[in-house]
Amino acid sequence: MQNQYTSVLKVIINPPDILQGMPGDTLQLHVIITNQGYKDARIDVSFDEAFQNLNLSNNPLQECLSLASQKSYEVSFEFQIPPNTPPGTYDYRLIVDAPEDYPQETPISFPLQIQVLIKEQTVRRGGDDPTFIIKPASNPKNQLIYKPGQPLLLTVAVNNRCQQVDRFRLTCPDLDDTWFTIRYPRTGYEGAGVLSEENGLELNDYSQGEILLEIHPPADAFAGTYPPTIQLYSQNRQDLILLDLVYLQIPENYILDIELNTILGKSSRAAGKYQLKLTNRGNTDRELVLDAKTQDEEELCNYKFEPLKVRLLPQKSTDVNLTVDPTSSWRQPWLGSGLFINFQIEIQDQKQLPLPDKLPQGTFIWKARPWWHFFLLLLLILGILGGSAFIIWRILHPEPAKIDFLKPTNPTYQEGNKISLNWQVSNVKQLDNLRLSFTAENLEPKEYSYKINELNDGKNCQTQNNTLTCNNFITEAKQPGKYTFKLEAYKNKNNKVDEKTTSPVEIKLLPSPEIVNDSFSSDKLQYETGQQVNLSWRISNPEQLASLQIINKQENGTLITIGNFDFTKGIPPQLQKQCQKGNELTCQNVPMGVSTPGKYTIFLQPTSKSPFQYPKNLKASNPININVTSKPFEIEFFGINNNQQSTQSLDEGATVTLRWKVKADPKDVIITLSHSGKKVNVTGSESIIVIPEVGISVEDKYGQQKPISMKITIIPKPKNSPTPATGASHFLFSGQRLIH
Repeated sequence: MQNQYTSVLKVIINPPDILQGMPGDTLQLHVIITNQGYKDARIDVSFDEAFQNLNLSNNPLQECLSLASQKSYEVSFEFQIPPNTPPGTYDYRLIVDAPEDYPQETPISFPLQIQVLIKEQTVRRGGDDPTFIIKPASNPKNQLIYKPGQPLLLTVAVNNRCQQVDRFRLTCPDLDDTWFTIRYPRTGYEGAGVLSEENGLELNDYSQGEILLEIHPPADAFAGTYPPTIQLYSQNRQDLILLDLVYLQIPENYILDIELNTILGKSSRAAGKYQLKLTNRGNTDRELVLDAKTQDEEELCNYKFEPLKVRLLPQKSTDVNLTVDPTSSWRQPWLGSGLFINFQIEIQDQKQLPLPDKLPQGTFIWKARPWWHFFLLLLLILGILGGSAFIIWRILHPEPAKIDFLKPTNPTYQEGNKISLNWQVSNVKQLDNLRLSFTAENLEPKEYSYKINELNDGKNCQTQNNTLTCNNFITEAKQPGKYTFKLEAYKNKNNKVDEKTTSPVEIKLLPSPEIVNDSFSSDKLQYETGQQVNLSWRISNPEQLASLQIINKQENGTLITIGNFDFTKGIPPQLQKQCQKGNELTCQNVPMGVSTPGKYTIFLQPTSKSPFQYPKNLKASNPININVTSKPFEIEFFGINNNQQSTQSLDEGATVTLRWKVKADPKDVIITLSHSGKKVNVTGSESIIVIPEVGISVEDKYGQQKPISMKITIIPKPKNSPTPATGASHFLFSGQRLIH
């Protein structure tokens, strides 16, 4: 227990040394106060402001009590360590004050500590577990400052609270071995002047000891805050994990050594060469940008650093090459000791860290020119005089105009596009006009004359530095063929100063529509009159197809158009169902009626939309041959008074009705009544007076069918003659069909 007395108050604190706990733990502190004064007193017990940050409890952190003379009272405080409190040892004060009754003897301040343990540390199982305290204490807000070259000395106080002798060993697992040194106290058994070989601290039961810990970071350690873990091992209780943290701060050191060494400081032709040596003797990472500037009024040199940007780790060095290159050659002295050029090294830290107040300065001596430069100067003067004379002569005798080039924009063009030209004419102010002409096969030559100011329109032609340049100049050449262009430059009406001619330029015809080989066909080769002929074909380049004709070539060579389709507006309505247009025009089963029997030789003839494409140059399809025959015919009925017997007995001089019916196409046959030579229709009748014989004949107009005929023989019957017997009648009227 920690006791403190005054003449009037006695205060006992339990636990007296240090409170220990992990983040989130609840701790208790007990304070016994005795009023040893001669009167009653009102006493306030509270904590300082540093304690407020370590409390999460809702209980009040101060007590006010009235205590009679020679009486005692115990005050208990309970509070919780915030869960996010970093491990470390935190100082605070307990304040006991009686300002009204004992103003001279109070307030009394008690310095205390709370040690916040690391979560990985073993939870204490009892009061005999060893403890240790690091002095001086540190926490995130109260860090230990390391001074370069002076080791940071820490004392680790170990308390062996058990009944056995124990050996303790200290480690710093977060630090490299070069960062720290652990010194254990000597046992007392060594000889004088002999250092202890012990690697641990031996403590008797219920005794205390100290271990000395020296922290000495290496020179290249980065500045910043380091919270290394300190771990204490117990030989008897190896399962215990006893941990604490030391909050170490290495202050920033910005020492930077800069040295400028001269490699080549005098020269008349070469650039000056220097070496800049940079050494970071501090403990921060430096990112530097190098530059140099003249110390004279006028900048005469370029300064080139290799590398331009440098990164230096602590205690590291690097060399940078500097080249000083004079730029104004006319400032180089002709005589004397040379020109002294002074310059200052400038450095910029990209992290805005402090730099040395004084930076290196250098001097480059630009030596006087060598003697042969005078000879060059003389040549220069002579050249200036000669150049001036030439300029005067050129002013009096200006260079003539010249056509630099004339060429087409493209070597070939497609039908529908006009030829465009590119040309350039220098010294155009001396010209009055340009004449452009072209010649082509089957075309009359044409020539166009242009004034120079007319061409300088700023669109296709423009004049700059007395040079006229025309690009994509559109000509009137648009008809397919090969053209040759000529451009002539005239100083006046009849004074031609230059001309240029192009190589032949061709405008090609658009691809003509063509019948794909062997694509023109019919569904069969033999037809009868009245049957429909179905034709199929394929045509390439259909976008250029204007019309399509179906032509029959007769045996005598005469050509007759039997079908004509207009494709200028696309597929005609009558072919919409049979034709489809893609890369090719494909038509299937296009119907064609053939009314006249005979042999047909049919081919397709396309025409092009191009006005320059001659129809005779378009290839027709391969012809196909089809044969159309007339239909067979027959005499279905031929009789007198509806009697078809070939022999009949009729009254002499009687009037009878002759009827006939022929199964045939009236256009294909010739029907003749043989007894009168009369041409009749396929069906008919007429009244006749009985004659010995009547007949009918049918002939094919085209001679493809054999003619047929029928006749009836009439036996005149006398007037009032008896009616013949039935059998005889049957014999007389048995008909006969004659075929010739």
